[in-house]
Order: sequence, then C-alpha cells, then structure tokens
Amino acid sequence: MPAAVPVIAAIVLVLAWGSKPDIVMAIVLAVVLAGTVLAAVHHAEVIAHRVGEPFGSLILAVAVTIIEVGLIVTLSASGDEHSATLARDTVFSAFMITTTGVVGLSILIGAIKFGTVRFNSEGSGAALATLSTLAVLCLVLPDFTEASGPLFSPTQLTFAAIASLALYVLFVITQTISHRKFFMPVSEMGTVIDEPEDDGSEHSEPPTLGRTILSIVLLLVALVSVVGLAKLESPSIEGAVVALGLPESVVGVIIALVILLPESISAIRAAQRNHIQTSLNLGLGSAMASIGLTIPAVAVASIWLPGQLVLGLGNTQIVLLLLSIVVTILTIVPGRATKLQGGVHLVIFASFLFLSVSP
Repeated sequence: MPAAVPVIAAIVLVLAWGSKPDIVMAIVLAVVLAGTVLAAVHHAEVIAHRVGEPFGSLILAVAVTIIEVGLIVTLSASGDEHSATLARDTVFSAFMITTTGVVGLSILIGAIKFGTVRFNSEGSGAALATLSTLAVLCLVLPDFTEASGPLFSPTQLTFAAIASLALYVLFVITQTISHRKFFMPVSEMGTVIDEPEDDGSEHSEPPTLGRTILSIVLLLVALVSVVGLAKLESPSIEGAVVALGLPESVVGVIIALVILLPESISAIRAAQRNHIQTSLNLGLGSAMASIGLTIPAVAVASIWLPGQLVLGLGNTQIVLLLLSIVVTILTIVPGRATKLQGGVHLVIFASFLFLSVSP
C-alpha cells in the first residue's frame, strides 16, 4: 500500500491541477495529502535504515526543504501583499515547530517510556550552535540594520545567503564525514551505538538495494505530491484563515506544519525506540536545512519575484525565538533529559501556536 499511495497522489494532483476545489474536493485532497505524508514517512525510514544515521536524517531534511523552497517560491510568485513575508513566516514556523514541538514531544515520549533519555551533546550542541547562528543572522538581524524596515539591502541579503549556505555545507561535512559519531545514538552509559540494536520493527533487516532505489523514487514522488496538493489546498486554507479573522502569518504556520509532518512522525517513531539522537538529528537538522537552504534560494528567486523580501521578525517572534534557543541549550548541554525538559519545550510550542492566532 505505501508504494501505491504516492502514485495515486500524483494522479490526483495531475487531474486536479489548475482547478479551484470546492468543499468536497478540498476534503478529498486533504485525505490524499494525509495518506501521502504517511507514505513519505515509510519510504524515508526504508532509506534511513539502508544508509544509517546520520545520512537518513540528512536525506529527509534536504528533500523536504527542497520541496519547501518550491512551494514558497510558487506561492510568492502571486505578488500579493502577504507573499513578501511568506518565506519569513514559513522558516520561522519551521524553526519553532522543530526546536520546541518535535524536540519536546520526542523527549517527552522517550522519557515516559524509558525514563531519562540520553543523546550526544557534542553533536546536538554543534547543530544547535549552527542553527542559532543561522536564525539570528537571517531572521533577527534585518530588524537592526540601517536598511528601511525589516529588510536586508541587496548586498546584505547576498552576504546572508552566502553565509547561510556556507554554514550549512560546513555542518553537513562535519555531520557526515569528519565527526559522524557525534550524531549517532548513544547507549545508557553514553557510549556511541554504531549499529542500533534490533527493535523488532519491519525493517530489522536492511532493505535490498532495489527496494531502497524504489523507496527513493517513491519518496520524491510523495514529496512533490505533498507540495502540489498543499498548493491546491492553499486557497481553501487562506479562505478559512480570512473567514476566521486570523492573522495572515497563520498561513505560513500551516504550510510549515504540513511540510514537516514526515520528519515529525519519523522523529516520534525514533523516540519510541529510544533513539533520541535520531529525533534530535531530524528536528534540529530540519530547522537548519529550512534556513540554510531556503534563505539562499529565496534570495536568488527575489531577483525576479515581484515585491520585497521581508525577513525580519516582529518583537513577539524574536522573544519566542531567543527563548527557544536558550531552553534548547539548557536541554542539550547535559546530554540527557527527562519529562520536565520535554514539557518545557511543548509549553513554548503551545505559546507559539497560541500567539500565532492571537498575537
């Protein structure tokens, strides 16, 4: 069944493309979208089991981010007033969803099931340092430059894009080549687990090369279908947001929630197997890819896209971002966490959601 869902989703996408879905069609698209997300998770886990950590987390993060960029650029091409802040709202939402929602829920689930959970603070700390630098550089600094409003000047935007891409590439080299063990799961004693023990899942034996290649193809089809279906659903989402009187930034939150569903589900499943390091790789890696790849891509696209590119956050958003960074530092430094840390992250995540709809 997971093999058929992406194909069905692609067919539905082709048939519905260019139309304006009514209520019934919008519900059908939502159901297909949900099934496609679950299928994407399945195929991502097959690939991850074949290549091992941290490559599995990296592949999913990069794949989803590429699709995220495509969706942002496509929606921004409309040139309406909200398109100027769509990239900022989506990237900030991705940061908050992963560092507070995904990380918090993974720690809470792992701690409830296994007690104190352990992870490698060296690798997670390096990821957080890189992510924090990217977030402040791209989303906070524009508010404090001499350019007019929360904007970078063209030269400043170019510098931020190059610096973001350079930091992300440097992190990937560190994660996959020079210090790969920093990002591997750890045992109760804190030692690195090169090969996680059999957890009894359907992937207890590594998948064959043929199955892995098939999963790669189906994952790409699923991710493209998710973005296409999300674009078809976006008018319904925007209409619902306007009808409910919610801020337009909520659209960016919803887009980020949909795009990050595959990684979020994979992180939670890893936490259920006591592989919290994998959950952190997925959460922090997703946020890092979202900023480190999206900002350079959108910066290039802004050359021909209509309107301005607003990246600077509002005061409330800056407070939430800095609070998330500080709390995540305190969670990661000890290399272990309990239900309390998970709960703290989730309260910040709930605050983000609440203040998104009621600023």
